Amino acid sequence: MSWLTGDDDNDDDRPFGDWDESDVHIRPNPKGNRPRTKQRPDHVDSIVGRILSVDRGRYTVLADEDGAEERILTTTRARELRDQAIVTGDRVDLVGDTTGDEGSLARIVRIRPRTTLLRRSGDDTDEIERIIVANADQLMIVVAAADPEPRARLVDRYLVAAYDAGIAPLMVITKTDLQDPTEFLANFAGLDIPVIRSAQGAQGIDTRALDELAPALAGHTTVAVGHSGVGKSTLVNALVPGTDRAVGVVNAVTGRGRHTSSSTVSLRVPTGGWIIDTPGVRSFGLGHVNTDNILKSFSDLLEVAADCPRGCTHLPDAPDCALNEAVAEGRLPAERVDSLQRLLASLR
Repeated sequence: MSWLTGDDDNDDDRPFGDWDESDVHIRPNPKGNRPRTKQRPDHVDSIVGRILSVDRGRYTVLADEDGAEERILTTTRARELRDQAIVTGDRVDLVGDTTGDEGSLARIVRIRPRTTLLRRSGDDTDEIERIIVANADQLMIVVAAADPEPRARLVDRYLVAAYDAGIAPLMVITKTDLQDPTEFLANFAGLDIPVIRSAQGAQGIDTRALDELAPALAGHTTVAVGHSGVGKSTLVNALVPGTDRAVGVVNAVTGRGRHTSSSTVSLRVPTGGWIIDTPGVRSFGLGHVNTDNILKSFSDLLEVAADCPRGCTHLPDAPDCALNEAVAEGRLPAERVDSLQRLLASLR
């Protein structure tokens, strides 16, 4: 064929200049010619599930919770949710193959409104939040009385995150047979936090502590947090027999625990409620926290703080702070205000 004459097998001998738009061959769209639209299906046939764990783009979900056909599903997310975080504890809408049969794969198409979000940042200067769990209403802070040594400032940070999220804190002190935790607990005397003490039992946890803890978890979704090596996973294994969450020992040289639980997983407590085990952490950034949420958690102090000057930090050196004046006049307990100020100071 000559590109000047247009010669080809069809013997069309028109000169090149005689071709026009009508001679152009339009290649059909292999995906169809329907116009693109932003409208999404309503998925009225979807079912509700609870996210139990997340692993590399796959989500383990409990469907038909407490129903006659309760089942575990393996799911993926819909394309429109690719920019949204889906975390353990989320309630989601599911479509696709929701039978739960081997090899089946359902699809998450919607995240239901969340009641709470427990978050942390990489460090205090990082305002990018990392969601740990959703829809928890209780935070179980696990601390060892010794081995490793308890860290009051880390507990302060857990408490700040809990108050910021609107989650009620609960503290469990393990290894109390190694060290009396009374002096450590004095740091939190003004917070009215429920405390359960546990000595080292035959399985690493005192059975009396388990009997006390079980009713505190009933009816709640509780997220467990703690420094590596404090016995958090041992406690979870005792509360949910057969779980076999990995446990480790404390390094005799560094005094630090080894990270053993590498994932966040939601487990049903046989006596009622849910417990969400999280990997042990040695730091807990608070760059995302709004300080106003901390004060709101101290309802008895919030009313007095209304008389503070605008922009008051509520710290001990804050000028004309109504909280400090109330303590000086004996109208507020000093330990209660001191606890608030410790938490506010941790944000600095």
